[in-house]
Amino acid sequence: MKTLASTCLLLLAAWLPAAALKAAPVADARLEHTGTFGGTPVRYVSQIETIRVRDGEAAADLVVMSHVAAGADAARPVLFAFNGGPISASLYLHAGALGPRRVAFPDALDADPAAFEVAPNPHAILDVADIVLFDPAGTGFSRVAEGTGAGHFHSVDADARQLVLTIEAWAQRHGREASPKYLLGESYGTLRAAAAAHQMQFRDPPMRIDGVFLLGQALNIIEYAQRDANIVSYVVSLPTVAAIAWHHGRAETGGLAFEPWLDEVREWARTEYLPALFQGQFLPEEEKRRIARRLQAYTGVDAAVLLREDLKLTKDEHRVELLRDEGRVLGVYDARYAGPPDPARPSPAATDPSGVTGPAFRRGLEDLLRTQFGVEDASAYRNSAGIGGLDAWDWGGGASPFGDWPYMERIREVMAANPGFRVVMGHGHHDTATTTGASDYAVAHSGWPLDRVRSVYYLGGHMPYTIEASLAQFADDLRALVSGP
Repeated sequence: MKTLASTCLLLLAAWLPAAALKAAPVADARLEHTGTFGGTPVRYVSQIETIRVRDGEAAADLVVMSHVAAGADAARPVLFAFNGGPISASLYLHAGALGPRRVAFPDALDADPAAFEVAPNPHAILDVADIVLFDPAGTGFSRVAEGTGAGHFHSVDADARQLVLTIEAWAQRHGREASPKYLLGESYGTLRAAAAAHQMQFRDPPMRIDGVFLLGQALNIIEYAQRDANIVSYVVSLPTVAAIAWHHGRAETGGLAFEPWLDEVREWARTEYLPALFQGQFLPEEEKRRIARRLQAYTGVDAAVLLREDLKLTKDEHRVELLRDEGRVLGVYDARYAGPPDPARPSPAATDPSGVTGPAFRRGLEDLLRTQFGVEDASAYRNSAGIGGLDAWDWGGGASPFGDWPYMERIREVMAANPGFRVVMGHGHHDTATTTGASDYAVAHSGWPLDRVRSVYYLGGHMPYTIEASLAQFADDLRALVSGP
C-alpha cells in the first residue's frame, strides 16, 4: 500500500484540455475602497489589468489583480502571491487569506460547505504592503496569446519567467521598480518562487528581490515520495502523522501540551527512529517491537500494523488506518477532516474528505470579483489549467517532480549574492502532502544562512488559513517578513 505521497503534489489543480486555454480575458477594471486591516484604516484601489509578456517568440496576456494603497510610493513593499499546481490560479490565497474579503470557514469541520460566508478580512496585510495576485497563462483570466503553443510555459523555468516578466511590467507601469519586492508561493508555487527569485537576482541588471515566503514548501519534494527504501521520508513524516493522531485523540501524550509533545516526537524521530530504520533486517526483534510500541503511542496505529510494515508507516496508510475502526479515512490536504471511503475510488487512500472546502474558494473569488473589481461575470475565470499530467511538465532535469532537482540551490545562490534576502518556511501541521518535518530537513541541508531563515507552523492543513487563528498568525508572519528584519 506504499504509494507516492498523496499522489504527488496535485496541489489543488484539476485538469482541463489544452484546447480550453485560449479565450478572451476580462476587461480591465479599477475601483476605490476603504477598509481596516491590521487595525489600521486604509484607502486602497483594487485593479484588474492585462499585461502582455513576451518570452522569445512566445507571448501571453496575463490578467493581474491587485490591491494597492492610495498614494503608495516606491518605499512601500509589494507582495506578489500565487498558488501551485502545476498550474493553478491564485483564488485560494486570494479568497482565503490575502484579499480584502475572505471565505470565513467555520471551526466546525462538519459544517455545511454551502453555508460558508464571505466576510471582510481584517487580517489582509494592506496596512503594510500592496498585494498583487499572479495567475499563470491558462488560469484565471490569463491566456497564452494566439500563435503561442499552450505548452510553452509548462516548465519550471518558463513558468517562472512569465512571473518575472509580469513583475517587471507591473512595476514599470506603476512606478514601483525600486519598491521592496517579496514573493509568496504556495505548494508548487514554492518552486516557482525559488526559480523566479533566482532569475530576478541574476538578471543584468538584477531586479530588486527582498525575500520569499514558502507556504507548504515543495523544494525538496523527493522527501515526500515514500519509496520503501527512502527511510528519511518516514522520519520526516512522523511529526505530521503524530500531530494528526493528536488532533483525533488517538495519540498518547503523557499529559504534555501539543508543542512540547511534538518536540519530543521530533527528537525521538531523529535519535531512535532513524537509526532503527537504518538497521533494516539487522535490527534485533525485541528492539523492533520496542520501536513499534513507541510508534503506536505517537501515531495511534496499532503496533501489529507497524510491525507488518517493518516500521515504515506511510502517510496514506496512516490516513486509512487511524480511524479504520470508525469506517473513516482522513483528508489528504487537511487530515483534520474525516469521512467514509468513496466506493467509486480504487482504494480508500484515494478518498480526500478535505476536498469539501474547494467550492467555497470559487464562491469567495466570485465575491471578490463582484465587490472589489465590479466584475459580474466570472464564467471565464479558470481555477486551473490542464497540462496533460505531471509528466507533461518540464521539471528541469527529468519527467518527475520526485527527482533531486536543484530548487534549494537556487535559493542558496540568491542568499549568497543578496545579503538582505530572507526566507520564511510555513507549514500546516495537518497537511499530508507537504510536511513540517520535510521542511525542517530542507533547511538543515540547504546551506542557507540560518540567521535569515525562519520556520513557522500552523494548525490546519495545506491551506492553514482556513482556520482564522492560523490566518491571523500567517498574516502576522507575512507582516514581519515585509516589514524588514
